[in-house]
Amino acid sequence: MLRSSLAVATAAALTYLAVPSPQGDRIIQVYGDLSTAEHVAVIVPGADTTPATFDGGRAKPYSTPGGGARAVLAQARELDPAARLAVVAWLGYDSPATISLESATGWAAEKGAPALRRYVNETLRGKRVSLLCHSYGSVVCAKAAPGIRADNLAVFGSPGLGVSSAAELGGVPLWAGSGTEDWTRDIPKIKLGPLGFGRDPAEPGYGSRVFAAGAAGHSDYLAPGGESLRNLTLIALGRTAEVSHA
Repeated sequence: MLRSSLAVATAAALTYLAVPSPQGDRIIQVYGDLSTAEHVAVIVPGADTTPATFDGGRAKPYSTPGGGARAVLAQARELDPAARLAVVAWLGYDSPATISLESATGWAAEKGAPALRRYVNETLRGKRVSLLCHSYGSVVCAKAAPGIRADNLAVFGSPGLGVSSAAELGGVPLWAGSGTEDWTRDIPKIKLGPLGFGRDPAEPGYGSRVFAAGAAGHSDYLAPGGESLRNLTLIALGRTAEVSHA
């Protein structure tokens, strides 16, 4: 449903923004106090993310952008109760359906990347920003990376980034994780014209720092208690020396 105006509601440590778009709702949901945060993690979700599924998970609530953001914030508070971290669940692009031609191309990512770059560079100016990008969301982040003011870019469950190495991302440090139970590991990492996204960013020689993701399946990277969640949260907190490696 298209909203006619920007809705803003604040309750405790939660700020909710629903941003209207001619093509459908854009949702930016912030957990924690963004005004006082030193570090900000921005979760960019992948395919099949809509306003209806943004925070609607029951069996695996952490697999939704909202549930994943809460999981990162809870993990941060466990690691350091005094940490000044806010977590943003960012749906600022038209997420394609998983089974579609659009999900096999960079078209949706190309359209969404400028909005992500603007959000980080303008709204989050002065913060230490880490992009946590899942699945097709990693393609969006890769498209936005050149010129973005981010301290870290972490991709997980990625189909590829559409570039041949981390050196093409404009200098932002790249982290990559791939769970042993993630079905995307079995997808050929090729690029034929506009189809496909090329090399796996977690493979040797790509130029990424590979973090351990354990036995995570495609929807389990932000599962509470998992090695992947801990590592992604450490990256978001700037405690990169403590990240475990695959």
